[in-house]
Amino acid sequence: MSGTTVQPVGYACGARVMGIDLSKPVSDDVAGKIRDAWHKHLVLVFPGQRIDPFQLVAFSRHFGELEDYASQPFNRHPDVNEVMVITNKKSNGKPSPTYNAGQNWHTDLSYTIRPAKGTTLHCIEKPSVGGDTMFANMYLAYETLSPKMQAFLDGLEGIHDASLIQGLEKRGPEVAAEYKRLNPPVIHPAVRIHPDTGRKALYVNERVRQFVGLSEAESKPLIKFLCEHSVASRFVYRHYWSVGDVVMWDNRCLTHLAVGDYDPRESRYMIRTSGKGDYLGRLVAAENASPSAQPTTSAKIAEGVAALED
Repeated sequence: MSGTTVQPVGYACGARVMGIDLSKPVSDDVAGKIRDAWHKHLVLVFPGQRIDPFQLVAFSRHFGELEDYASQPFNRHPDVNEVMVITNKKSNGKPSPTYNAGQNWHTDLSYTIRPAKGTTLHCIEKPSVGGDTMFANMYLAYETLSPKMQAFLDGLEGIHDASLIQGLEKRGPEVAAEYKRLNPPVIHPAVRIHPDTGRKALYVNERVRQFVGLSEAESKPLIKFLCEHSVASRFVYRHYWSVGDVVMWDNRCLTHLAVGDYDPRESRYMIRTSGKGDYLGRLVAAENASPSAQPTTSAKIAEGVAALED
């Protein structure tokens, strides 16, 4: 990236990329170098950008197929299905369904069968103070556990549940009910191997209800420990937003939190894309289905895996 610099902004993760204008087409060569920096730093910040939803989509597509947000259609941009609007601005006198989005530690769309690969978020309006986003490095969270705990977690799977989204019920009964209907509980491994780096990352966050094969009572203390361990300050980069920032992060090895420490009377308006995941989980309902129903579900998953490999 001639004329472009990558400057680390955090020990655990995070780097600022200077000297690139995302409103202009990005070559495949530059996109490849951005991808390398992304794998190294996990969170990339492109400050001072002025892009519209279509330009955000064009840039994001360099890093894979994009999510169309069918599992949360009430959050989509009115003109672009691949763009989610995250804002506290009211629409038709009603609060936005995303006015309190992301305010517990999570990985984007982990409650779906194909969780997001990466996310790119563009800040258009922000409060005068606050409204930061915190990112935790889940490679480090896993690697600093004891070998015995690592071995135990390597064999576990977690049940991710959209009903654990903090503040979901405050968005209104209709929105909450539809969110849960479109996003039934899913199963993902407690530890994932990043397909590009080969490193193991903890994949447990505050939207995990329990572990497969363990009761909720048995699971809760372990989930609590892992969630607290994974967001220790030494693993965290806190991003202080400026208008024009574009931030992209890797959901396969990070968890993050939208900090709600700002005056809700001030506007916060952001647009987001998410890359479709390169891995498929399983529906809890399919696990509990009758044997006659299982082949259909398995076939669908097999078809999805084949599609990912093509």
